[in-house]
Amino acid sequence: MDRIPLIEVDKVLIAPVQIDLNDQVAERLQQEILEQVIQIKAHGVLIDLSVIDIVDSYILRILHDTALMVRALGAELVVCGISADLAIALTELGLELTGVETALDSRMGLEILRERAIQKRRMLHG
Repeated sequence: MDRIPLIEVDKVLIAPVQIDLNDQVAERLQQEILEQVIQIKAHGVLIDLSVIDIVDSYILRILHDTALMVRALGAELVVCGISADLAIALTELGLELTGVETALDSRMGLEILRERAIQKRRMLHG
């Protein structure tokens, strides 16, 4: 079965999606993200969709649910790399990424996650 690697950099999990996202791959990615967030005490997850052309409503629901689950574990999730074609397709299909933080590219996504981690530390430590 195809799988998406999870790369850990400074307590951030990066999932560079380089294969077509089907239901099984997305479900497996969700499970592995949750396990790794707990295992490494990650403060963020970045899912990079820059090579993906299309996703369906079920995949969007998995991404949305994953973001909620990651937040429940005390981390943040950002989806980056949504292409113009994918954004158009999502809009035409009436699909939304409501509740999921997005960024133009991985650099911006990592910056969002860094800022969130800094804000959280400030809140915790006054």
